Amino acid sequence: MKKLVTLFTVLVFLFMHLPIIVIIIFSFSEGQILALPIKGWTLDWYRQALQDDRLRTGLMNSLKVATAATVLASILGTLGAVAIQRYRFFGRQAFRASVVFPILLPGIITGVAMLTFFANANLPLGLLTVIIGHATFGFPVVFNTMAARLARLPRSLEEAAADLGATPTQAFRRVLLPSIRSALIAGALLAFTLSFDEIIVTIFLTGNQNTLPMEIWARLRFGMTPEINATVTMVLVLSGLLVVTGQWLSRE
Repeated sequence: MKKLVTLFTVLVFLFMHLPIIVIIIFSFSEGQILALPIKGWTLDWYRQALQDDRLRTGLMNSLKVATAATVLASILGTLGAVAIQRYRFFGRQAFRASVVFPILLPGIITGVAMLTFFANANLPLGLLTVIIGHATFGFPVVFNTMAARLARLPRSLEEAAADLGATPTQAFRRVLLPSIRSALIAGALLAFTLSFDEIIVTIFLTGNQNTLPMEIWARLRFGMTPEINATVTMVLVLSGLLVVTGQWLSRE
């Protein structure tokens, strides 16, 4: 019975990830047409993807957006988690419940809502609006990670630092921050991954500067090519490494 359950689990796992496996396999295919059987193997598509100016521009834009959104989400998420876990104030529970809304809401609703807001604020669409949009769903990721870590830390350490004459800022920097550093890095890595791969919200908020997912999406309208497969494979590897690293750090 145990072997049957294991086999069924493996089959389900393979079925769920079959499209990803196919993309990775065909990224090494020598032929330009995605068809079986594969007649040869090559790394040329990876070289072409790395030399493509539009893909490189999209990659740089994605890195800029993901980095800025992650920094913004990390700062706000950390401050929000400290406020929730260490202080009591009116509306505390309502604030904590509302934090998860950007994750629970479908991306299309978030995109339309933010597009309407920016239009009413007369803020032109561009990388700045994309950064703000990505930070809205990166914030809950960092907040939840930090809040979970802070909930396990005793307040006695900060109180002891205060008794020894440390200011709140010094207690945070020298006592609290070293204890939550790994959780902060884990939350930031997950927020970076979400921002780097995001496309639904980006469609509504981007101007004439494409991110890498937007560039890939634009090219898919003309068909799937080995070059796109190679690009997607590299993004999958990068995202997978960031997620695994974030999960590993969050357990410490």
